[in-house]
Amino acid sequence: MVNGTPNSSMQLVFCGTPLFAVPTLRALVEHKFPISLVVTQPDRPQGRGLQLTASPVKQAALENGLRVIQPAKIKNNEEFREQLAKLNPDAIIVVGYGRIIPQWMIDLPRLGNINLHGSLLPKYRGAAPIQWAIASGETVTGVTTMKIDAGLDTGDILLQRDIQIQPEDTSETLGPRLAAIGAELMVETLRGLAAGSVSAMPQDHSKASLAPILKKEDGHVDFRLQAKQISDRLRGFQPWPGAFTRFRGKTLNIWRVSPIEQSLPEGELLVGNRLLVGCGGGSALELLEVQPEGKKRMLAADFVRGYRPESGERLGS
Repeated sequence: MVNGTPNSSMQLVFCGTPLFAVPTLRALVEHKFPISLVVTQPDRPQGRGLQLTASPVKQAALENGLRVIQPAKIKNNEEFREQLAKLNPDAIIVVGYGRIIPQWMIDLPRLGNINLHGSLLPKYRGAAPIQWAIASGETVTGVTTMKIDAGLDTGDILLQRDIQIQPEDTSETLGPRLAAIGAELMVETLRGLAAGSVSAMPQDHSKASLAPILKKEDGHVDFRLQAKQISDRLRGFQPWPGAFTRFRGKTLNIWRVSPIEQSLPEGELLVGNRLLVGCGGGSALELLEVQPEGKKRMLAADFVRGYRPESGERLGS
């Protein structure tokens, strides 16, 4: 209830695609916000058979009996524009939709386009905020609801909630926790907007940092970095692009490591009771689980027995 009126007084359109967006969609349904339309990306080929697969948001929407459309483009799509104009939503909710929201869509609803972003803006603007927060060694992150404007995650902040990044967290473990608290925050935001108790606050652009879409080369291990930096990047870049280097001319994927206090030359192996590799700043990593090219993941002990690396050999291109 908001000022004595139910949530059903607020008409919404929901735009989203990935699993991260599903808890928000489900929370809006659970809290009786009418969703006139769900907009998601077209089905994509996935898996070895390249079968067309619906997005997680589409699957969740259909499970809840919601109307779904999947336009291939939206900026100059007159049919889509007319559909939204006829619905005349109070707000458009955008969570990981994967398309730039055009100005006509920003201007349409009276409450604006409200985005759930996986960081404490203005930190980590961009496509991969969860991954880059971990990779950058942050110990706290969070979620932000914001009003979308023409910039890249530059709109006014509505509400924020923070969360601790645990030392063992990867993007795969942190993402679902952020999605869950983000769903709660979106409900709180919409209720606050309806009641007039939530107001928009401009971002401090001088404190902004970027979290660009990940590239394959981001997973290449640079042993000039300190061991903790490499470990943080490995955790942040799960499951893709991961962390990889070269060993004897072939790719070696690195899955689990532990930073230790030991000085070794950068990229040089020390083989004993543990498998160590030197990193920058007089630090080292203990390799715990690796995957040689064309093989399955294996414990470092099995790698040592099978490949017999020698102390003084080097990892790297």
